[in-house]
Amino acid sequence: MDSENPIGQFLRARRELVDPAELGLEVGPRRRVSGLRREEVALLAGVSTDYYVRLEQGRERNPSAQVVEALARALQLDEEAVAHLHKLASPGPARRRRTPQGERVSRQLVQLMDAWPRTPALVLGRCLGVLAGNALGKALFGGHEHSDDLIRLVFLDPDAREFYPDWERVAVNTVGGLRATAGLDPDDPLLIETVGELSVKSPEFRRLWARHDIRQKTKETKRFHHRLVGGLTLHYESLTVNSAPGQQLVVYQADPGSPSEEALALLGSLTAAESPRETGKRIPNEN
Repeated sequence: MDSENPIGQFLRARRELVDPAELGLEVGPRRRVSGLRREEVALLAGVSTDYYVRLEQGRERNPSAQVVEALARALQLDEEAVAHLHKLASPGPARRRRTPQGERVSRQLVQLMDAWPRTPALVLGRCLGVLAGNALGKALFGGHEHSDDLIRLVFLDPDAREFYPDWERVAVNTVGGLRATAGLDPDDPLLIETVGELSVKSPEFRRLWARHDIRQKTKETKRFHHRLVGGLTLHYESLTVNSAPGQQLVVYQADPGSPSEEALALLGSLTAAESPRETGKRIPNEN
């Protein structure tokens, strides 16, 4: 984790991703850095090189909103990354430390998901662990070593690339979602543990984590190859659970009349008689 100098880490990572040739800058054999040089970022943003160096080194931590916008243009940041940089430049009050007993899902939310027998639904925690799900949601992600943890499923499961045909895109977006969580509470022990384990065990995770991409989990179309029913193309919406900050309700749907809708129906019929242990790990919820 890089909570000691979040602005500097972010700026350095993002400037290394910018192609100087796309900005009309000379690229020759004498260029020894990937991406932009510090002085090039400063020039493009209209600030002094000394000031920009202080930002990267953590000696200047509160740039103005105007400077943030100028840096965002220089680094070609998208909307989510710009919002993240503003948060780094103007952090809010420290969040109250969470209690150690873990995340819990309300009984009412579980009942709501269970009322959607033909719609896969999951509740995810702040580090993308599966806290609860309805029968079809558990069946959709069931059968993997890490069915109860979506970020470990992507990076540590031996069949992740088969399950996600567009694995690289899924991996980028998953790490970007975890980065968004890190911006909210970089000292969260669960986050530190998750990043530490994945950094040790997965070179792909280390590579993507170093990019500092930001991807809020909102909505997307995602392809799956399920071990029981084959190919699925599903759209999901991610909704925040206001009664439990940090939790997300994720709901998946297939296009009406599509082969994916038929495959979901088949998956539901195949798993209807199976126990919760067989369709996916069941997480205790609140009484």
